[in-house]
Amino acid sequence: MRIEISESTRMAFDSLRQHKARSLLTVLGVVIGIMAMVAVASIMVGLDRDIRGFLDQYGTDTLFVFRWDFGFRGTLTAEERTRKTLTYEDTMAIRDECPDVKDVTVEISPRVEPGKPFTVVPARYKRNEVYGIQFTGTIPSYEWVYNANPEKGRFFTEAENLHHMDVAVIGHDLAEGLFHAEDPLDKPIEIGGAFYRVVGVLEKRKGQLFKDESADKVVVVPYWAYRKHNPQDDEHFIGAQASPGRKAQAEDEIIGLLRRRRHVAAAKPNDFAISSSEELARQFRQITGAIAIAVVVISSIGLLIGGVGVMNIMLMSVTERTREIGVRKAIGARRRDIVRQFLTEAITLTGAGGIIGVSLGMGISFLINKLLPSLPSAVPLWSVIAAVTASMSVGLFFGIYPAIKASRLNPVEALRYE
Repeated sequence: MRIEISESTRMAFDSLRQHKARSLLTVLGVVIGIMAMVAVASIMVGLDRDIRGFLDQYGTDTLFVFRWDFGFRGTLTAEERTRKTLTYEDTMAIRDECPDVKDVTVEISPRVEPGKPFTVVPARYKRNEVYGIQFTGTIPSYEWVYNANPEKGRFFTEAENLHHMDVAVIGHDLAEGLFHAEDPLDKPIEIGGAFYRVVGVLEKRKGQLFKDESADKVVVVPYWAYRKHNPQDDEHFIGAQASPGRKAQAEDEIIGLLRRRRHVAAAKPNDFAISSSEELARQFRQITGAIAIAVVVISSIGLLIGGVGVMNIMLMSVTERTREIGVRKAIGARRRDIVRQFLTEAITLTGAGGIIGVSLGMGISFLINKLLPSLPSAVPLWSVIAAVTASMSVGLFFGIYPAIKASRLNPVEALRYE
């Protein structure tokens, strides 16, 4: 059995070498379909790892509370647009009245108006300016709730917050953009006409594409210092860290507390949103899953076209090799031997196309990582195995009819064929 399969495989490769151009054109649809599947799978897996790495830094026990759901979603409803903002007092109530909340923090920023552009406020140091920053006021617990570890210096203290001191902790990219090789500690930066002394620089966040573009260009200052310079701002974003293993209980406690504080009737839904890194990752996977299904459907069309081409070329091969089939049957070859031979050739043909498609897909993934480092890409082993298996399955399915037709040839008539 092994000798027969080995011999059939050798004959299949001989056929490929003798008709290189014809074989390549035959499996071109398979190559394109497999290439697309591997390339898209590598991008989807890379994006999933990227966003998981970014969100996991905030901790699996961290809950995010805002006026509306800020995940991967569409347009806000009219009710969501008119919701009142959360408050500093809400944050303190969560800290004091929710026993399963380990710690809580809050950020204050300009009011977010759906459909309106954000106010662009640059950070300045001497003649250097950096735009696209995320400037917020917060409390010292920000460091522990969000795992915002200083790479240099320190985080500001509760005393500095209570005394409205103008100090700041800045992100890694912002430090490089403003100060270059200069040490940023104890240097003044200007934001919105106010000057803040830099006391710390945060570690660079993981993730490349699906982090907010300003995630490493943050400027966080004490909450009360921010209010001193920006009394008109009232948008609050709350982060709550649940006690280990108590995230569901902490979420229920926060929902119940905020519903009471915001006077939400029992029959009405929440007028705020609460989510976690796991929820955001789940929403992302739903989106990428839908994209992956669409790509698989499109790639399947390529495989179908390739399969039809394989069937056509195998039927031609049966006609071209009628005398050879007659000779083989005349010297004792059985029908199953002929079937095995032609199926092996078809599988080898599409398998070779699958390998070429996988190689091109991996090449695309490599080029993406080199030319577009912000678009993560990683080829998973399962996609390679699935792609090669799918390509060989196409050869098996579309090679059955030509193989059976070859096996049914009458040896006497086949030997007479010219």
